[in-house]
Formats: sequence, C-alpha cells, structure tokens
Amino acid sequence: MTDHRFDTVTHVHFLGLGGVGVSGIARIMLSQGYKVSGSDAKHLPVIDELAEQGARVFIGYRAENFAAAHHDSELGPIELVIASSVATAENPERQAAEAAGIPVLHRSEGLAMAMQGHKVLTVAGTHGKTTTSSMAATVLTEAGLDPTYAVGAAVAGLGPNAHSGAGEWFVAEADESDGTLLNYRPDMAIITNIEADHLDFYGTEEAVHQVFEDFSHLVSSDGALILCADDPGCRHLADQLRATRADNPSVPEVYFYGHGRGDHPVDLEMCDSEPAGSGQRVSYRFAGRLADAGELSVALAQPGTHNALNAAAVVLAGHLIGISPDESTRGLRRFHGSARRFEFHGEVAGVKVYDDYAHHPTEVRAAIHAAQTLSGCGKVHAIFQPHLFSRTRDFAAEFANALSTADSVRVLEIYPAREEPIPGVDASLITKELSETLRSGFPAAGQVAITPAEAIETIVDRAQPGDLVLTLGAGDINASTQTILDQLAARAQSPQQ
Repeated sequence: MTDHRFDTVTHVHFLGLGGVGVSGIARIMLSQGYKVSGSDAKHLPVIDELAEQGARVFIGYRAENFAAAHHDSELGPIELVIASSVATAENPERQAAEAAGIPVLHRSEGLAMAMQGHKVLTVAGTHGKTTTSSMAATVLTEAGLDPTYAVGAAVAGLGPNAHSGAGEWFVAEADESDGTLLNYRPDMAIITNIEADHLDFYGTEEAVHQVFEDFSHLVSSDGALILCADDPGCRHLADQLRATRADNPSVPEVYFYGHGRGDHPVDLEMCDSEPAGSGQRVSYRFAGRLADAGELSVALAQPGTHNALNAAAVVLAGHLIGISPDESTRGLRRFHGSARRFEFHGEVAGVKVYDDYAHHPTEVRAAIHAAQTLSGCGKVHAIFQPHLFSRTRDFAAEFANALSTADSVRVLEIYPAREEPIPGVDASLITKELSETLRSGFPAAGQVAITPAEAIETIVDRAQPGDLVLTLGAGDINASTQTILDQLAARAQSPQQ
C-alpha cells in the first residue's frame, strides 16, 4: 500500500505504457486532467490512443526519453513514475528517475492511488477476473452509478478497459500473479476461485491460497467478501476465515454464490441454465438471509457454467451495493463480452471461429466446454498456444487432459512472454501426454509442436459446416483467427469443394 497521492502531483511518467494495466491508469489520469508521458518497447495501438488523449509517448526505453519528458515545458517536471513489472531495475528510464530522486511505484500502487476517495469493488481469483470485473463495470454503468473502472481488457459496449466516472464506486481487477493484489484496500471483493497458478512466483499451491487469505483480511471490516461456493479453494478460504474470526473480528462479512450444494449455504443460488442463441439464459434465486430479494432470470451473451457463475457474483455484489435485480438483469443483458474472452471472430461456410485467452488447464477446459454447447452436434477443433515455460512444465499433464475434451487439437510452441527458456521444457511435454488418448485428431507420440501455419492448414482441412474452431492462449495466437477465416473462405470458393 502506498502513501503517495495523486492530488500532490501534476505530471506522471509511465513505463510499460502499452500494457493493459498501465494504460488503464494512464487513461484515467488523462481524463482527470493530469499530465501524462510514457514509454513502451513496442508501438501498440493503445499508444496512439493515449497520444490522442494528450499523452507524450516514446517507443523504446532510453534515458533521453525521460529527460525529454521531464524538461517538457508544457508538461512540467515529472513528479512520479509508475512502472509495469517489465520495467525492472535495469530499465534506463527507471534508473534516470531514481537518480533524480523521483519516486517509482509499481503499477498496482498506481492503481491503488487512483482508487483513493472511492468505494472500491475488486475482483480477484485465479480465473474469470476480467470477465467478472467487466460485467460489474457494465452493471454499475447501466444502473446509472457511472463508476470508474480499470479491468483487464476492452469491454464491448463500454469501450476501452478503463474509464474515469463521476460516481463513488471504483471497479478493478486485482491481479494475484505477483502478489501485488495486497496493495489494495477494497470495500467489497469478489473472489471467483482459488487454484494453483503462477508457481514460478509462489513456489507452492499453499502460498497461492495464503495470498488470497491475506487479501481477504484487507477488505474493509464493514464491507463484504463474496466467494464462489462451488469452488474448493473458496470454500477452504471461508473455513480459514471462520476459524480466525474469534481472534480477528475485523474479518468482513462473507457471502456465497453458486449451486447451493454442500456445507456452505449460498446467498444467491444458480438454479438452472439453458442455451439461448450463442449464449444462455440463467435463473438465480436469492436465499437464506437475502431470500426476500426474490428471483431473476438473466440472458447472457456468453455460454458456459463459468460465465453463469461470474454473473452470479456480479448480481450478488450489485444487490449489496443497492442495485435491484431488474437493474442487474438489464446490465448483464447488455454485456457482450471482453476482448479475448471467448470472443467471436466470424463464421465462414458454417464454421464458427472463436478466440479465448485461456492459459490455465481449468480455463482451457471451460472454454472447450463452452464451445461444445455452441457447436451442438458439430465438432470443436482447438489450436492451443501454451503460455510460459514454467506453466507448461508445471501443468503439462493437466493441459493435455483438458485439451483431450476437444474433437481435434493442434499444439503450438510455447509463447515465452517474460520468461527465458527452461532446459527440457517445450510443448512436446503436452503433446506426449495427448498421444496417450484414444481420441482421434491428436499429434503422434513425441511430435514436437507445429507452426501456426501448419496448425491452421490441418484444422481448416478438418472443419465442416456446424463445427467450431477455437484458438486458445494468452500469447499472440489470436492473430491467427483472420487467417483461419480467410482459408475457410478460400476453401469454400474452391471449385473442388
């Protein structure tokens, strides 16, 4: 938690300006009249958008960039630097700021600063943070509360991933990947699920669970902690909090949503769901201490049980904020998804093409299941790009198990992101596991990962009308969706077809 305040500065310089988290804070600050400058290693579209809003931007990291921004007469001297995780101690602009005695804060500390003066709703969890926080931002907006928000992707119907509103609420995604969610002090928090991930940082699954328990203690004592009763990790957290409540009365009130089975009675029960177009219609019922709030039926544009549960979390949070079930229903009906979260890219010759950011086995399984609900009797063809060497090493068997639920799969080489290669770790760890299945369409035993071009050619050759092609991964696999559509179109126009 930082003691810095935005009301004491005028000009803020950002490192990693093109990143989702950093660019979101910059958008909010620009909207509030602050002077903003920043750098990024790549010239991304968001860089141009921020420049149009008034930011002075630089491509590449150089001490000269910092000096130019610091001595810009229109911006005034830099008083604070906010850096993404990629801007390490070796970053020349970071070094220049530190040499000048200018404070350098992590992105999460900058977001915590932006939250000051607001009531804060954070969404945490191993999976579903972006979708759930985007749903919450949409519901609060449609209810007329005009929230400020900073979420993990652009939101269909709202626009960019961040907005500075006039209302009292601030909706934010709380990232657990490096423990920095502990920089926030929410009035209300949703935890969608808790599962082993980011073991390169945490080391053990127990440490992952501990950071969520620590986070729970940071929620305001007169606030609310909203947990998914269907998730074993959330149930374990609830038991831990219950055990410590006698010694720590500051633990916030805990509310549950889910199917209402087991030892944790729910406050909002998910009763039933059925496919509806490309989405679903879901029935919910308030229960227990909230039973007087009644029932509601929600039309969701997104398929999948995981999305129905995400919506339940938002309905429950909305009720506690003071949003009526009817208002939540309208808001969720108008939520049409977030970028790269089971995102529809097109349909050619009866073959639908979707992309999903899934990069953990649980997310891969959920995305494939959602695709199967849409394809009906059609087949689901998946192209998976593993993300991070460490995650591939830690979950190769689990990835193979999740991918085996598709009708055919092609696995690409690992997208390294921030990591250096790990000896002996490549995508064949997954394909070797996949080769053990009896299902058709998998790579031969020991086959190394194939290129995107090879994967697309094979998948397009297999896909038939009624089928669905799904690209999966947190890397750049989404760039392949247009090529898939183009090749499907070319095949459809071929006289041989």
